[in-house]
Amino acid sequence: MIKTMTFAILHFATAFGVAYILTGSIGISSAVALVEPLANTVVFYFHEKAWRRYEKNKTVKQEWATPLHHCG
Repeated sequence: MIKTMTFAILHFATAFGVAYILTGSIGISSAVALVEPLANTVVFYFHEKAWRRYEKNKTVKQEWATPLHHCG
């Protein structure tokens, strides 16, 4: 849990820092630092869903490509 919390702090600080360098505004930087991780979380959820579907389809295709028995 400590690793997760330190990563979250690092993520917020990085988002704030980049936004501040680009805008020079503490207000905008603070908003970006709060909104960006939320948006990233939503994107990650859909990425995981798509990735699971890809892995499932890949497994099914491999099963179809594998011969049922070995002739020899």
